[in-house]
Amino acid sequence: MASYLGHLSTSSVLGSAYGILGAWQWDMDWGPVFLGAGLTTLGGLLPDLDSDSGVPVRELFGVAAGIVPCLLFNRLAALGFSVEQILVLLSGTYVVIRFGLSTVFKRFTVHRGIYHSIPAMLIAGLVVFLAYHSTDLFLRGYLAVGTMIGFASHLVLDELCSVDFTGAKLQLNKYAGSAFKLFSASRLVTLAAYALLSGLGYLTYRECQVAPGNAGPREQRVLSIPTTVWTHPRKP
Repeated sequence: MASYLGHLSTSSVLGSAYGILGAWQWDMDWGPVFLGAGLTTLGGLLPDLDSDSGVPVRELFGVAAGIVPCLLFNRLAALGFSVEQILVLLSGTYVVIRFGLSTVFKRFTVHRGIYHSIPAMLIAGLVVFLAYHSTDLFLRGYLAVGTMIGFASHLVLDELCSVDFTGAKLQLNKYAGSAFKLFSASRLVTLAAYALLSGLGYLTYRECQVAPGNAGPREQRVLSIPTTVWTHPRKP
C-alpha cells in the first residue's frame, strides 16, 4: 500500500487543482477555494484513520477535531445558539473527536476494513455536506465532492500499490481488491455502514429540496447538474 507521505502528496496536488478549478471555473472567493483544497487534501488521508500506526493517526484525529467544529459553526448559529453556547458545543465536539472517537476507532475498526471502502467515501462526503450549513448548495456540494475526490485518491493509490509491476507479468499481493470494496468481512459492520449511509443520504435529499424558481444562481447550477455546471460561463 502507499505510504502516508505518498497519500499526502497526491491529495495535496489534487487539492490544489480542485481549488484552482473552483476559482477559474466557478468564480469562487479565496475562502471557499482554500477550504475546498484543504478538504480534498484531508480526504486523501481519512482512510488512514483505521491504521494501526501511531503518529499519522494522532495527527489525523487532531486535524479532524479542528476542522469539524469550524464546519459546524454556521449550522449551530442557524439553530439559534448564542456565541457562548456555540463555543461550548464546538469545544465539546473537539474533545469528542480528538479523544472519544479516536478511542472508538482503535477499538472497533481494523485496517482495510469497511472504513476503507466506497461506502465510507460517500459517508465522508455527505458528512461534510451536512455539517457545513449554507444556503449555497453549490458551495456545499463543492466541499463534499472535494472530500470524496481526496478519499478516492487514497483508495486508488492503495490499489495501484497492491500490484507488482516488476517481472514479465503483473502480480497481485495480499491487499489487492481490499481498497475498492462495497462490503466488509462482518455483516453487522457492513449493515451499520449502509444504514448510516442511507440516513445521511436521506438528510441530504431533504436539504436539497429547493424549488428551481426560488433557488439562487449557484443553487440553480446544482439543480441542473450535470448539464450546465461544467459549462457555466465565468465572469468577464
